[in-house]
Amino acid sequence: MQIGAHVSSSGSLDLAIDRAVAIGAEAVQIFCSPPQGWAFKPLDEKVVTAFKNKALEQGIGANVLHGVYLTNLGTQDKENLQKGVVSLTNYMNAAHDLGMLGVIFHVGSHRGVGFDAVFQQIIDSLTEVLANSPDDTYLMLENSAGMGNSIGSKFSELGAIVKAMSNPRIKACLDTQHSFSAGYDLTTPESVAEVMAEFDSEIGVGKLMAVHCNDSKPPLGGGLDRHENIGEGHMGLAAFEAIMGHPAFRDVPFYLEVPGFEGKGPDIQNINSLKTIRGNLSIPA
Repeated sequence: MQIGAHVSSSGSLDLAIDRAVAIGAEAVQIFCSPPQGWAFKPLDEKVVTAFKNKALEQGIGANVLHGVYLTNLGTQDKENLQKGVVSLTNYMNAAHDLGMLGVIFHVGSHRGVGFDAVFQQIIDSLTEVLANSPDDTYLMLENSAGMGNSIGSKFSELGAIVKAMSNPRIKACLDTQHSFSAGYDLTTPESVAEVMAEFDSEIGVGKLMAVHCNDSKPPLGGGLDRHENIGEGHMGLAAFEAIMGHPAFRDVPFYLEVPGFEGKGPDIQNINSLKTIRGNLSIPA
């Protein structure tokens, strides 16, 4: 169980490793292009080499990319749909070049037409992305917080996609805050066990490849995507003891996406909170 964080890659991608080391992170999640736009530039070979060398020297991994926020495989806008497919494909190829596990992304929103109406479109889009990206790179679907018409706030929706794809390269990322805000209680060992039993039934714990580890500003079932520092939100420190103590998470990397105690993003205090919990774990077989 590696304790990582989303860190800035501004200036040069390899600087993300330096920033990870500074806060004690053991793995990184980054963007490799502006997250609020479609623009993408091919990666500079020198920067790619520097990133991989630094990651190796510092023991930073498993590393991932996070897809851009504009991607929406449920959109009715065919032009934007194709832009999303191209963006994910570019990111998958970049992740491969950087020696990363793959790409985590939000499936998007069905904009009110319903999940069933956009289901085949999602499958076709994912199939195209996989067909045009390396076979050793994974595409990780992230659960959503239940806002509006978002896709994937229910494990059953992500599970339907995973089962229809039937491809070992399709994996899942569980966001603790999104889960809690969507109504999945992750605050006690008993409730975590119930939630993960549903996750296993709908998606399969073998598909769990990453965790976005965040406390929650909204209460249980609040339906909002609002992250808080570990132990400072409605979930509380005990929730993360329960989560990290469940065997489903034993070998899964955790990535913090918290605001930070100084408002600058994931920091050493949040990292150390998780490391302390990890150090006290006694995980059953």
